[in-house]
Amino acid sequence: MVSETPLPISNRNRRKPVITRTDQMLKSAAFRHHRTLEQPPVNYKTLGKTGIDVSEFALGCWPFAGGKVWGPQDEDVSIATVHAALDKGINFFDTAEGYDDDSHSEEVLGRALTGRLTEAVIATKISPPHLVPGLVDEACEASLRRLRTDTIDLYQIHWPNHNVPIEDSLEALIKLRDAGKIRSIGVCNFGVNDLSSALKSADIVSDQLPYNLLWRPIEVEISPKCLENNVGLICYSPLAQGLLTGRYDSPDDVPDGLSRSRLFSNDRPLANHGEDGCETETFDAIASVMKIADRLGEHPAEIALSWVRSRPGITTLLVGARSPEELDLNIPAFEYELPDGIADELEAVTDPVKLKLGSNADMWNGDNRMR
Repeated sequence: MVSETPLPISNRNRRKPVITRTDQMLKSAAFRHHRTLEQPPVNYKTLGKTGIDVSEFALGCWPFAGGKVWGPQDEDVSIATVHAALDKGINFFDTAEGYDDDSHSEEVLGRALTGRLTEAVIATKISPPHLVPGLVDEACEASLRRLRTDTIDLYQIHWPNHNVPIEDSLEALIKLRDAGKIRSIGVCNFGVNDLSSALKSADIVSDQLPYNLLWRPIEVEISPKCLENNVGLICYSPLAQGLLTGRYDSPDDVPDGLSRSRLFSNDRPLANHGEDGCETETFDAIASVMKIADRLGEHPAEIALSWVRSRPGITTLLVGARSPEELDLNIPAFEYELPDGIADELEAVTDPVKLKLGSNADMWNGDNRMR
């Protein structure tokens, strides 16, 4: 295994003055200590074996791209959202080179962090076509330029590329880490076989996966593998793309862009997974979660997020807030703890969905890309 000891930044001076990562971590620690005097503290967890502390609430920055997936997004509002997150002690920001539509998410985040980079932990992703060894360095350099930084804290493989040997891709990523351009290596959407192969070539500190009360396939194999190897779980879609907020009363109310997942029938306009889906089980489960939330006098989103936070091996949850106001709506869920017995009850009412989905953790394809 390759050691994941944090490395100093490279000699390329993209920012003036140059600030070492040691300085950054000390300043961030002082910042967190200062804010505990003013408001309830955000919880922090260590990212794998890196020694990098990240907030339990991570800001997912894909919405900053706007475009066909998210709709129009004001860049000034995106920047204000990043600043609001930092003000609340949220230090972990997740983006990707592939989040490029009306705007480029990395560029917006880079502008937002100008002057406040010492408070932030940046995670971004390399796209599968760039995992060819000759293209890895070029892709990383482009991300560094867009992010206006000289090192990336967590560089993640966005999806596996089964046409390129994983050991070749990881060798190129390790060279980037040894050069100080990245601090650690993570993966996204890696099933147990791909993760096992990757762990033979490098220290993988995290696996970013979909996980929520309605989407629990990772519990079958992937989560136990991560726990066994101290690979942190970064969870995306913790509210099942809004289904667990109580926003939709029936499958027909769900927008086409969201109803393409395997929870829904393959007859939905944008679905292409080739399966029957489990719409009845899904909306029965949502109704049961709503009843539990009503009984507790809490918002269903608060219940759902608290459940994910309580699961073993979870490092952080990605929440895609698009404005400071949306950010504020999510903050209470990270201060709420489920009463005794409620986690078991939530799992019982969502077990029929888990049973129907099986071990395939790919939200959108019946032909599992997460091997």
